[in-house]
Amino acid sequence: MSETDRTILRDLARRYLEICRDPVQEERRRLWRDLNSRRPTRPLIYVRAFAWSEMAESVCRCQDPLLRQYEDFFRSQLFRWEFGDDFIFEPWVTLPAVRPTHVEGIWGVRTGMHRPDGEGTAGEYLAPIKAPEDVVRLIAPDHVVDEAATARLAGQLDEAIGDLIAISIDRGPVHQMWQADISTELAHLRGLEQFMYDMVDRPQWLHELLAFMRDAILKTHSQAEAAGDWRLAHHQNQAMPYAHELADPAADSPPVRREQLWCFCASQETTLVGPEMFEEFMLRYQIPIIEQFGLCAYGCCEDLSRKIPLLRKIHNLRRVAVSPMADVAKCVEQIGTDYVMSYRPSPADMVAYGFDADRIGRILERDLAICRGGHFDITLKDVETVQGDGERIRKWVGLARRIIDRMF
Repeated sequence: MSETDRTILRDLARRYLEICRDPVQEERRRLWRDLNSRRPTRPLIYVRAFAWSEMAESVCRCQDPLLRQYEDFFRSQLFRWEFGDDFIFEPWVTLPAVRPTHVEGIWGVRTGMHRPDGEGTAGEYLAPIKAPEDVVRLIAPDHVVDEAATARLAGQLDEAIGDLIAISIDRGPVHQMWQADISTELAHLRGLEQFMYDMVDRPQWLHELLAFMRDAILKTHSQAEAAGDWRLAHHQNQAMPYAHELADPAADSPPVRREQLWCFCASQETTLVGPEMFEEFMLRYQIPIIEQFGLCAYGCCEDLSRKIPLLRKIHNLRRVAVSPMADVAKCVEQIGTDYVMSYRPSPADMVAYGFDADRIGRILERDLAICRGGHFDITLKDVETVQGDGERIRKWVGLARRIIDRMF
C-alpha cells in the first residue's frame, strides 16, 4: 500500500464521516422508520442511481485495486450528499467476505451475455442450460467463507482506514438480492426467451428446476444462519431499511435470524407474464424464501399492476414497487394503506434527457395526487444518463421537495 493511496482514502473517509455525523441522519432514520411502519409522514425522496460514471468527480486516483473500490465509494457518497434527498449515510464501509465458489459460477455452470454493440448495450443471455438434460450439471452450493483470504483483505483495509471508520464484513450467503430471487438467475441459466417457452412446452420440467433453485437458496440461507453469518447489515429493501418492527442496520451486530431482517425480492423477467402463470412459475417458489424474513419489499422495474392481489399471499409483505411501467392509479387502488408504495417515476421523464421543470412538475403532481392518502416514497432509480449534467439530480430533488411541501 502506497502512502499516497492511504492518504487519499483517509481524507475521503474523514469527509464522509462528517456527513454521517450530521444530525439530519437521525431525522431521516426516524422518518424512514415511520414510513416503513405505515405511520403518518410526508412522502420521502430517495435517489437510488445518478449516472455516476458520467461525473468528473468519479475519477479515482488510488492505484491499489482494493483501495480504489473504496475511493470510488467515498467519492460517490460525497457527490450524492449534495442532492438533498432522504438517503441515510451510514458510518461504516462494507467488505464482502471471500466466498469460494465453483470455478464456473455459483451454480456450477458458466453464464454470460453477448452484447454485440458493446458494454452497456442490449444483449442476449449465453445460457448454459441449452437442453433439458443439461440441468444435471447444476450444483447447489454450500455456505462457505474463506477465512484466511477474508482476513487478508480486512487487514489491508483496516491498515488504511480502520482507525477512522467501522468496517463491516459481509459474511452473508452467496444467494442474496438478485442471486436469491430465482427469476434473475433462471434467465441467466436458461435464457429469457426459452424460459417463456418452457412454461408452455415443458411445465413439469420447469417446476422441477424451480424447486431445485428454491431449495438451493434456502440451503445457503439456513447454513449462513446456523453459522451466525446473518447480521443487521444484511437488511435489504431497495430503500432505507428501517422499521419500528425490526432493529436498525448496524455495522457489527451479533448474529441474527432471518426473521429479524428485511428481504428484497422481485421478478423483472416475468413482467409480461400473466398473473396466473407468474404465480405458478415464480411466486410460489419465491414465497418459501421470503417468509423466512421479517419484512419484505417486492418489485423492481417490473409492472406489478395486475399482480398485487397475488403478492398479498406474502404474509410479511411491507413494500411494493410501482414502476415507471405500472398503472399508478390501479396500484394505489389495490394497495390502499396496507403496504408502503415505492413510487418510481421514469428516469427518462425526470432527468435523463433534458430538464423540463414544467413537464416534470405536471407528472409528479398528477401521480402524487393519486398516491395521496397512502404510505409512499418517491424513488428515482435506473438513471443511466443525465447527459453529463452534474446539477440535474440536485435540481430534480429540489423540485420534488417543493411539490411535496405544497401538496402534503
